[in-house]
Amino acid sequence: MIVRTLAECENSTRRVSAETWQSVRMLLADDNMGFSFHITTIFANTVTQMHYKHHLESVYCISGSGEVRKLDNNKSWPITPGTLYVLDKHDRHVLTAHAEDLVLACVFNPPVTGQEVHGADGAYPPPPAR
Repeated sequence: MIVRTLAECENSTRRVSAETWQSVRMLLADDNMGFSFHITTIFANTVTQMHYKHHLESVYCISGSGEVRKLDNNKSWPITPGTLYVLDKHDRHVLTAHAEDLVLACVFNPPVTGQEVHGADGAYPPPPAR
């Protein structure tokens, strides 16, 4: 059994930050669960472009408000607490946080190793061969 608290993960190398976001990776590839689980904060009044070419992601909004927009057709959806969106086709997208931080629970498949950040193309690198 694996038991971790958000607080202990925040105070470790499991917390990874960039200019517009912070991700606390509570479950990683080396936990051997087949997915990773993160609590991610998109900072207020920011816009983040992403494209997970090598991962599928589901995102559940815990708090805050914002908008997710698909870049291939410019369709957008509001994000508020209780909203789930799933990037099931490696969708290129933009996530905007409105006037308060957007706090999200995220699941990645395949799991990330822990220190990934978005490259110039908005993607995490491909997972290492196992």
